[in-house]
Amino acid sequence: MAGVELRQLRYFVAVAEELNFGRAAERLLIAGPSLSQQIKALERDLGVRLFDRDRRSVSLTPAGSALLPHTRALLERADDLQVRARRLSGSQPVRLGYVNWLPADLTRRTSAAAQVHVDAWVAPSHTQAARVADGSLDLAVCWVRNEDLKRHGLRARLIGADRLYAVATGADTTDVPARDTDVLLDDDVISWASWNVYAEELTQAGGAREVRISDGAVTGPAFFDHVRRCRRPIVNCPKGQTASLPSDLVRREIVAPQVYWTWSLVRRETEKRAEVLAVVDALCDGVDADALGIHAPDAWLPADDPYALPR
Repeated sequence: MAGVELRQLRYFVAVAEELNFGRAAERLLIAGPSLSQQIKALERDLGVRLFDRDRRSVSLTPAGSALLPHTRALLERADDLQVRARRLSGSQPVRLGYVNWLPADLTRRTSAAAQVHVDAWVAPSHTQAARVADGSLDLAVCWVRNEDLKRHGLRARLIGADRLYAVATGADTTDVPARDTDVLLDDDVISWASWNVYAEELTQAGGAREVRISDGAVTGPAFFDHVRRCRRPIVNCPKGQTASLPSDLVRREIVAPQVYWTWSLVRRETEKRAEVLAVVDALCDGVDADALGIHAPDAWLPADDPYALPR
């Protein structure tokens, strides 16, 4: 029992709830093989088998079923202990900004590390990075380049990634090569500076065709109007990743290459507050670039992306 870690117990609960190692690994943002190894280590330390598993199914053993409620209770007590200790320490809330994406389980993952205040001002990536640099925020989830980090004196850790797709008219939902897509660049550089930088490189390195607009239609209903007017599929930006498509439009996966947008959790290089650093670890430990797909052979990232492999 001396080797058992709370992290391993959280992994056990996730697998028990999903009864699928792949889904549990995705939920935990770790690689599947790493999760399997941690569960095996936990079983070894506990001296019991927790799961019966084969290639097609996963189920709890009687021992696993018996230990699951006790494990949940233990984790709840551990979280409560850390929350109480943090309140007694009088620590200040950690101010977190974002663009449009946050981990779905942010509160659960950070509750034991610090009190996190999510800033209500949703702003573009370059704005949020600048706010961290000037002290208006402690952390921000945004897209940055190595150039941005150096200019602002920031550090970044990978927290997530989106695989971008194209939106098109018609009924064809087959994959579309990047060279056969259009990408919108908006003249409003204040609102769309980060997206424009990304999109310009996609046209140069990925072969997409640049289309200049001036109506803010990179996302939203106006974006769908552009799709209807264009003859080629249009790359959907990260702000539109979760938007429902109108019935007359379809989603087409982009290939050759697969196009990815990374999300970084950025902080100041000089940051010393223990609670800020603890939130970074809580949100980023275990995030696996390979599991997110950004290092796949056909994946594309801008050359100055902090997580791009050398070319």
